[in-house]
Amino acid sequence: MLAKKYLIHFAVAACLLACHLAHSAPSLESIRFTLANRYQVGGEGRWDLISFDAKRHHLFISRTSHVQVVDVDSGKVIGDIPGTEGVHGIALADDLNAGFTSNGKSNSVTVFDLSTLNVIETIKISGTNPDVILYEPRSRHLFTFNGHSANATVIDAVSRREISTISLPGKPELAVINAAGNVFVNIEDKNEIVVMDGESGKVLKQFPLGGGLEPTGLAIDLKQNRLFSVCANNKMVILDSNTGKVIAEVAIGSGPDSAAFDPTLGIAYSSNGDGTLTLIKEDDSDHFSVLQNVSTQKGARTMAYDPDNHRAYLVTASFGETPPATKEQPKPRPPIIPDSFEVLVVARQH
Repeated sequence: MLAKKYLIHFAVAACLLACHLAHSAPSLESIRFTLANRYQVGGEGRWDLISFDAKRHHLFISRTSHVQVVDVDSGKVIGDIPGTEGVHGIALADDLNAGFTSNGKSNSVTVFDLSTLNVIETIKISGTNPDVILYEPRSRHLFTFNGHSANATVIDAVSRREISTISLPGKPELAVINAAGNVFVNIEDKNEIVVMDGESGKVLKQFPLGGGLEPTGLAIDLKQNRLFSVCANNKMVILDSNTGKVIAEVAIGSGPDSAAFDPTLGIAYSSNGDGTLTLIKEDDSDHFSVLQNVSTQKGARTMAYDPDNHRAYLVTASFGETPPATKEQPKPRPPIIPDSFEVLVVARQH
């Protein structure tokens, strides 16, 4: 009888705890994001990729020939890294207290100090038009993915010297790493993901992207081994990072260029040039659906994500009218309205 009494008390306590957790923990469906802030940055140049330094709360923004550094707490420009001709991306190595930029026009990498923002040196590379750049901390290797030469340059980030070149089957785009030090990179003109060993540089696998066309942004869920590849035909293709099996294809906005994943919330993000940020919820490891499309601003297609504070940083500007096409400029781009460049902050609502 006594044992039965204790069992009843235990069951009641467990039920009460479960009810408390159910009421205190918000469901994923109740989570909403909104455009929470705008930082007027201004400055010269168009833009490409951006990177977030979580330790120092700095946002690094590529601006054609220089890199702007914005303090995200104040929204102010607190530094500028010059001499980065044709800069595309910025990789950060906290263990080395160093940042690296990929300079597409000069086929080089600029090395700078993360604390002072001072330039340390410039590394010339053999690849042409380095675009995306990625640091792999296990091997301390730096990878530049070179658009014109369809290969990857591998640099020893400690000695800051080029050590090898990896041939790729097409034009590389965004890349991510897993805990084992493997590197995954989207191949835009082949509609696939190439998997490389970060230490040896050897190509291990190639994953077809199912119905995805012209992939750009790429993110990873390290716990569930899922890759999120955003594609030009308005699809996010989700794959198993071990086998390459296509798990799902989910609708996103048009003109995507970056992807991110929040491991705490289980949400994948696609920043789209049509002025939306698509949020994809991970119902479980095999099922995904659209949670929300947040209105941002036209052209805000590149993103950096802060998973600790659940904030997405995007950049764009206001544009004038597109000039007529000419023989020299068959696909002209609209001019940027001077000093209209800004950082958009999309944050979780509380």
